[in-house]
Amino acid sequence: MKSGGLPCALACLLTSQAAWARQDIRLDRQMFVERISTDINGRERRILESAERAGSGDQLVFVLQWRNEGNRPVRGLALTNAVPRGTRIDLANPAMQVSVDGGAHWGRLNELWLPTPLGGVRRAGPADITHVRWTLSDEISPGESGRLSYRATMR
Repeated sequence: MKSGGLPCALACLLTSQAAWARQDIRLDRQMFVERISTDINGRERRILESAERAGSGDQLVFVLQWRNEGNRPVRGLALTNAVPRGTRIDLANPAMQVSVDGGAHWGRLNELWLPTPLGGVRRAGPADITHVRWTLSDEISPGESGRLSYRATMR
């Protein structure tokens, strides 16, 4: 399902070293709920369904698909996605960077700190994540497309 109709809307930003690349890259994003059932032979089946009725404990799958619709290659494309409220991101992907301050600073979660009300700092935790990002190291040629996915759990 396209994110435009999702109750927990995804704000997705494209950033690149070259400003013109934003107009040349088309990004489609989808969010699904992964349901697990057992077939008649007792085998486990995983099915992706619309995320319109996602509830607490549901496993979510986010899919980002991009395409260079321009006539020049794009380098250093960063795909940034806001984390919907009430979700806990699976941090297993080593290429994923996270932000806990709305995208101002990036890194792995264990590298990020937040200020405390009394003027100190504390290590950021999974519930603090506001955005996720992947920087694509490969050049994206005109007409080239790609896809990545990641998982989260509804809290």
